[in-house]
Amino acid sequence: MSHTPHELAEEFPEKIDLMSQLKQTDAHFSRLADEYHDVNRAVHRAETNVEPMEELAEVELRKKRAALKDEIWGILSKA
Repeated sequence: MSHTPHELAEEFPEKIDLMSQLKQTDAHFSRLADEYHDVNRAVHRAETNVEPMEELAEVELRKKRAALKDEIWGILSKA
């Protein structure tokens, strides 16, 4: 399992350079990106049954991932 879907570079390919820059210069963006990465990995592990979890917990993780993605997009679209 080398490919985790929904990584930020895959979600916003036209913003890769901007994301890299913001990770280095904006502590809030960097924290959001790191948190998104952690949550996305947890969702992927749950979906692939590497680390199974209850359905409700998985749904909550997906909601958290979506909220983080929305906040990240908000920053990227204004930069």
